[in-house]
Amino acid sequence: MAGYWFDTCKCEIPCPCSFAQPPTYGDCDGIRLWHIRTGDYGDLGLSGLNVAMLVSYAGNVWTGEHHDARAAFFFDERGGEAQLAALRVIFTGRAGGWPQRFVEMLRPEIAAVESSPIEVRIADDLAGWSVRLPGYAEATVEALTGPTSAEGVRVQVHNLPGAEVGPGQPPATWGRTTLDRADAFGFSWERVGNSSAHIPFDWTGPGAA
Repeated sequence: MAGYWFDTCKCEIPCPCSFAQPPTYGDCDGIRLWHIRTGDYGDLGLSGLNVAMLVSYAGNVWTGEHHDARAAFFFDERGGEAQLAALRVIFTGRAGGWPQRFVEMLRPEIAAVESSPIEVRIADDLAGWSVRLPGYAEATVEALTGPTSAEGVRVQVHNLPGAEVGPGQPPATWGRTTLDRADAFGFSWERVGNSSAHIPFDWTGPGAA
């Protein structure tokens, strides 16, 4: 399974969690989005589908010193029954690989598991990205720039020590939220100007050849 992941969160830019440090304000909440560019679960194709999550926690996830982790999962309603079942197995950590390791580390209380439209936009040149879960949450992000940034060159970090997509992935591209809001299953926020990162991912499960 290969594709693109991005987040929006409460932290200042850049999010300390991506560097395996405590969140800016001691706790964090936000949206996580996985776009599956190409992927299979056994013989079942998953290419083109999306998965989103609302998440919150307090403390440093990477050192195990966190608490009160909660998550709500949203699976792309365009998937058939078998595809949705496969996505639930993978992203709730029951199929092994990196998702299992991350769920076991986060240890979230699962607040909801929903099938939903998931509208995703990722610019080819990474000038921006966005996600919309109608009735639940939405976020838009513009690539981070500044007075000394070269035009069209993205701000990136290699070898993140706290990459939510796992070790050995391509560089993270940093962004700034222009909209980030949610109101669902006890998750509630509305803000702008906070941190976002975009990272490609490439996973295999334990049974892959």
